[in-house]
Amino acid sequence: MVTAVDLAREPFFEGMRTLDLSRLAKAARHSEVPAGRRMFAEAAPAERFWLVRDGIVAVDMLVPGSGTLVIDTFGPGSVVGWSWLFRPHRWRFGAVASTPVLAIEFDGRLVRTLSAVDPSLGYELTRRFAEQVVGRLEATQARLARTAPETLGQAG
Repeated sequence: MVTAVDLAREPFFEGMRTLDLSRLAKAARHSEVPAGRRMFAEAAPAERFWLVRDGIVAVDMLVPGSGTLVIDTFGPGSVVGWSWLFRPHRWRFGAVASTPVLAIEFDGRLVRTLSAVDPSLGYELTRRFAEQVVGRLEATQARLARTAPETLGQAG
């Protein structure tokens, strides 16, 4: 059983109201994912998200004609999965456990319902997930910038 105290220990939930954490705990469960298991597949219905407590998750995408490309990896303290929050509620990427993963898994549909009932909770979660998305875009931008000079030099 996941409690508000468990959630309060997670960086993603730092500073959230105890009442909100208690509500979210009702949508959460402890989860173990063995190494090599796909957690979700690109374009499949998105109904969950995870807080990684231990292990590594690789987020990937299908590249036509090339197979699967790992975009990034996430470890303890990371949130994996945001597509459950945004329409059309389908995964934009895929993810696989690179190592055994211990996580707190959330039922995204229930969290959306809790957010509809309490818009302040919904706003707070949307803000936190948006910050995650922006952070990941910035990290991708930095990675691209490191490789771009070589590519740009060949383009001219």
